[in-house]
This record gives sequence, structure tokens and C-alpha cells, in this order.
Amino acid sequence: MKKIAYPVITIVFILACIAPIYYYFFIPNNDIAPAFEEGVLNLVVEGEDVTSGSMVKIKDGDILLSFDTVKKHIDSNIYWDDKLRKVTVTTKDKVIRMKTDNLKALINNKPINLKIPVVEENSKIYIPIGFLSEFYGIDIKYIKENNVVIVDRKTSLIKIAELSTPISKNAAVRKGRSIRYPILKSMDVGSVSAQENTLRVYEEYDKWYKVRTTDGILGYIQKEYVVIKKTTINVTPEPLTENEAWKPAKGRINLVWEMMYGKRPELSKIKKMDGLDVVSPTWFQLANSQGALINRADPVYVDWAHKKGYKVWGLLSNDSSDPDMTKKFLNNTDARDNLIREILAYASLYKLDGINIDFENIYKEDKDVLTQFVREITPLLKEQGLVVSIDVTVPDGSDNWSLCYDREALGQVVDYVMLMAYDQHWSTSPTAGSVAQLVWVESNLKKVLKVVPKEKLILGLPFYTRLWKTELRRDGKIKLTSQAITMEAVRKIVEENKADVIWDEESGQYYTEYKKDNVVYKIWMESEASINLKSSLVQKYQLAGAAAWKRGDETPEIWEVLNKNLKEISGYQEWLNLNKDRKYIYK
Repeated sequence: MKKIAYPVITIVFILACIAPIYYYFFIPNNDIAPAFEEGVLNLVVEGEDVTSGSMVKIKDGDILLSFDTVKKHIDSNIYWDDKLRKVTVTTKDKVIRMKTDNLKALINNKPINLKIPVVEENSKIYIPIGFLSEFYGIDIKYIKENNVVIVDRKTSLIKIAELSTPISKNAAVRKGRSIRYPILKSMDVGSVSAQENTLRVYEEYDKWYKVRTTDGILGYIQKEYVVIKKTTINVTPEPLTENEAWKPAKGRINLVWEMMYGKRPELSKIKKMDGLDVVSPTWFQLANSQGALINRADPVYVDWAHKKGYKVWGLLSNDSSDPDMTKKFLNNTDARDNLIREILAYASLYKLDGINIDFENIYKEDKDVLTQFVREITPLLKEQGLVVSIDVTVPDGSDNWSLCYDREALGQVVDYVMLMAYDQHWSTSPTAGSVAQLVWVESNLKKVLKVVPKEKLILGLPFYTRLWKTELRRDGKIKLTSQAITMEAVRKIVEENKADVIWDEESGQYYTEYKKDNVVYKIWMESEASINLKSSLVQKYQLAGAAAWKRGDETPEIWEVLNKNLKEISGYQEWLNLNKDRKYIYK
């Protein structure tokens, strides 16, 4: 019996183990795989094949994308009104409206003819994307041989590679980052033309690039077969400088709201307001769900303000007592359009400088359509040379009064966001307290600054305060009520009742409490001292300015404080140096 040659068996065994490993790692897969789905029109957006789940059509030579595809891959803000069958597209300076099966579109309210309309097929809405390519800043092309539509953004980083010379016969675009993946397109000399020699590079890995060929095929190629030739960035031209937000010639914005629901104030009795830049009268209000407006505008007031050197930003409000009407209005494209046309006409008629949007008490589910309304009105107001601002409350409050605002999205659209940092304790609050405690104001300001740029944020200040009244009823229950009062009214109350006044460090306010006829009264006072502290936050956080509710509630020295903090000093440290030895004495 022969002896077994154990070394030979060992070598054979090792070779048998190595062979598949060698085959897997070193022998390329030369199978050809289809680059696209057959029998369907494919869609590639930049470096991503989004055919699955996307809807794209070619009709009479024009490319149409489904509404859902546009919303997901190109414009998350595109808006569809199902009842009116209308599509609305908003850009920084344009509002485009299109209706299904209608060859007329509107761009900033000016009619334009379409080659092909928005169409509806099998309950899907399709958008003529070629018409919108200029507004979206995209390039679109159709590659017939591969039946693929390609969408590229003009603002994208473009990295171009060419095949290394001499071109390797193994150069190929593969389905994955391994030579064992099948070939999507061979790139050797006999397979590609000189024009096809370039590749768009999207991602870089250790030994591979993710690329797109000139005919739209997405895949991977080994780095050894290509050379990066150039890297460029296509940049869409910035809007003209005249569209930049207005800023005062000196310092930060100093605005005051003017409550004008009745007759005009006696303008001759309004004393000088040092440092004031803007007045915002409460003139325009939503009258019904169809977008009609109540107009209280007064040309005499505008003329007075302009002669004093003040800009006039007319305030546009909803009816905050009727969220249902606001809901119907916001969810109706034609109603929004009606209001926009009216406000544009009034702004021109009365020679206004801006519009301040003040929509309050809105259902939380209407948050996005409120933003849509602002997206639609802002470009048209700015086209008319108007400054656009919107008022928002502090975060983390109730659904209708706080969570109804997408502060980040609004801040991206308008020139300025006014943070109404007051009503910490409101008229029907279950507990008595400050209207705007300093710690509370600063805390909420910091929250908003996480989503709204500081150069767009204007801090809202209260000129009013509340007189809280606590009384014991006959049934033994405590009744708490309050009323808003002016700074001058507080002075009279303190004087008449000989009330003791103390400084409350946490609230940054004077506080008084007194008892009369078995009723306890409490006041957290707004005064020169409290406004000084709150307005100093404008410099501390480098905000755009301050806005106060409302003119007439302040005492004269308030304007000296605001002028100093907004116009005469440049930073928080400077304010600290000026106030380090200040002694708070109520006067």
C-alpha cells in the first residue's frame, strides 16, 4: 500500500480554497446589465435614479413631471389647490399660477401663454417642467436612446472626469463598487466616442467614483481609469441689490405700532419721538373668507408720517376672533389672490413703504398654508418696492397662538420677523404676573434665534402693562381679573394709592402691590428702566431692531431710551459700561 503524499494534498486543498477568492477579487465580471428599466420613461435627478415611484411624461415634445415628483425632488414648496385645480409656484421674486388644461398662466399677475398646460391623467397632476426650468434654476434634457429624462440644478458643484490615456480595455461603469458587479457601460476605445469620454463625478470612495455618463447612466468606475479634469460651480445670479431689505441710515430699526380702528389720532398732539424710523398703523383687515379687505388707511396720516421722516408699514391682519374664517381664506388660492391684489392696490394708492402681516389665532393644521400665503404675497409686495415683515409669537405656546407659525420658513421669505415678546401673562391668564419678564423675553428670544437669522429678527416690546385685581367672592372663591393700562396710568395709580414700589430683579421691572376695599391689586410695571433692559437685548444679540405695541401707551422718556439703545450705542458691552452704576429709582 502506497503512502499518501500529504504535502501534495495540502497544496491542492489550499489552491482549491484560494481559487474562488482569487476569482472573486481579481477576475472581473463581464456580464452586461441593463442600466434602466425597460418599457418605462426613466428619470435621473443629478446623481440619483428616481424612476421608481416617480411619474414623468413626454407630450408633444415637452417634458412633464408629476406634481408629487416635483414636490419631492425639485420644489418642496410647490402648492396644489385641489378644489380650484390650480398649481402655485413661488420663488424669491416670482409667483406663478397655472390651472389644469389652461394655456394661460400668471407670473406676478401678468398673463403668459403656455405651450402645454398642467394636465391631469389617472388622478395624477403633471407639470410642464420645461416652462419652470428658468424659475427653478434647473437644466432638463431627454436622452432618447436610453429613454431617460435628466434634471440638473444650475447651482450644483460639477466635477468632470475623463478617461485616462491610453484608455484601458477594462474601463467600465459598473452597477456597484466591485469588479464583480455587472457592467452597465463599457468605456473602452471601441465602445465610446470622444464626446462620451467625459463623466460627471458625484461621490468619491477609496478606489471608486460614482459617475454619470453623458447618456445618463449612473454607476461606478475605478479611479485608475479616469482623471479629474475640472471642478466648477454653476451659480444662479443673485437678485438685484434693489431687492435687499431696507435698513435705517443709522443704527437699528425703531418701529412702533399705531392702533387705528377708529378715528385718526390728533397728529398735532403727538410729541417728538426721537430715533423712530417706522410707524405701523392697523389699517387692513381680512373681512371675509373670499379675501376682501377692511380698509382704514388714511392719506393724511401717511403725509404726516412722511413729513416727520417716518416710513409707513401698513399692518395687515386677519380677524383673530374667527379662526374658521381665516382657515377658509388661507385654503383658497383665489381668495389669497384677491387679498394680494387689493393690498397691492392700496399700498400704491396710499404710497406705503411696507406691509406688516399680523395673522393670529390660526389653527395649527393651517401652519403650512399660512407660510404659503406669505410666500405668495412677499414677491409681489417686494416687486412694488415694499418692505415685508410678519409678526410671530414666542415658541412653545398653545396650538392656535404659537404652534401655528413655521418661524424658520417665514424667516426665509420675508425681510423681517417681529417677535411679539409680550403677553407672558395675558388678559385671562389664570395667574397674575408680568406682561414681559426680562428672563422670559431673553429665553424665548434665544429660541427664535435658532431658526430666524439675527439680521432679520426684530424684538417686540410692550409699552403697556396689566393691573391685576384679586378679590374674594361671596361664595368663597377667588376671582382674578386684569386690564391693560398705560405707563402714565400706572404712575397715577401709584401716586393716588401711595403704593410702595420695589425693584424686581428677575422680571427687570418695578413691582407694586396694594390693597383697597378688600381687593388686592398687583402691577409689574413697564417703564423707562424695563424698556432700557429689554431693548438692550437688541444690541446683545445684534438684532435688526425693536418694535413696540403701541404708540400712546409710553411716557415721553421712553423715546430717549430707545434712541440711545438703538441709535447711539453700537453694542451690548457699550450699554453695560453706560449702565454699570445705574441706580433704579422709580419716578
